[in-house]
Amino acid sequence: MQKMDGMNYAPRSAKLVERVVQAGEFRFAVIGLDHGHIYAMANGLLEAGADLAWVYDEDPTKVDAFLRSYPQACVAPSTAHILADETIALVASAIKPSHRCELGLAVLESGKHYFCDKPGMLSIPETQKVKEACERTGKRYFIYFGERIHVEGALYAQKLIEEGALGDVVSVTILAPHRLNKGSRPSWFFNPEENGGILVDIGSHQLEQFLTYTNSHSAKVLHSSIANYHNPDHPGFQDYGQCVLVGETGATCYFRVDWFTPDGMGAWGDGRMFIVGTKASVEIRKYLDVAGSRQGDHVYFVDEQGEHHIEAYGKLGFPFFGAMILDCIQGTEHAITQRHTLLAMELAINAQQNATNLSSANRMP
Repeated sequence: MQKMDGMNYAPRSAKLVERVVQAGEFRFAVIGLDHGHIYAMANGLLEAGADLAWVYDEDPTKVDAFLRSYPQACVAPSTAHILADETIALVASAIKPSHRCELGLAVLESGKHYFCDKPGMLSIPETQKVKEACERTGKRYFIYFGERIHVEGALYAQKLIEEGALGDVVSVTILAPHRLNKGSRPSWFFNPEENGGILVDIGSHQLEQFLTYTNSHSAKVLHSSIANYHNPDHPGFQDYGQCVLVGETGATCYFRVDWFTPDGMGAWGDGRMFIVGTKASVEIRKYLDVAGSRQGDHVYFVDEQGEHHIEAYGKLGFPFFGAMILDCIQGTEHAITQRHTLLAMELAINAQQNATNLSSANRMP
């Protein structure tokens, strides 16, 4: 598994994965290959026992590349062909962000569940349309928040919180740098109208984590800001963003997202998280330990008993995907609730829309 490029980061479980369905019991299709996260999404579904039936993208080159990794998939002639197939339970998609909601609504109306890459929506009206469609159809609209559900260190921290080891969570701080790899990015990546802007795109990961770790069902953005510090050739692009918010319990969050990972970094970003509870605190080093271990998923935990270093890699696997499949089959909400998913996107959109622009042209004299 390569870790140098976040766009093509596709984890596979190092732990024996529980297959929650038998062969042929849960068939899914893929529509839209614009972002490499679709490989991670497919990996998770396949490991949990789902069957990949179809793939479709307008670009045959992308389809050919996908088939090299997943030769079991058949090439569909169109989106409509997949939507008409009543044997398909779920459609997974990494179509470009500005098309994700439109496709998702069509998927729901066809009687299928939808699992798309983040961000799943780019505007508040889109979140409302999704909410109404889910209620009307009884189908689910899942989003791939991979910085939690596909990171064992993040899942281990969640386990500690759920077991009560931290007490009440009062503060979450998230540092989420990413590698730009400018030359390999498509044009839509640099256009906020097409990707939502930095706080919607990669900020949505962080907001979802805060809601999870604090068990918050509502939250308020207190401050947000964005900037383009180092990419004047793409004037609409944002390479830096930050946000402060508070949840219903009074727990606070600060997160920073940026596209400034240095070339010498051995992963696409030195993702860090610091969680403070009333009984203990924890730090997660997600993708590596700088100048130390190349392996990620380091959890540093301090409580009344002492200091602990847990190497979480291979300990938990990625249970989200199996739980998501069972939610689709059983009508439950164990993997993630629809309300939680929509709230994460609503907060990200509000943070983006109300952000102060710190770029040089907007600075105070």
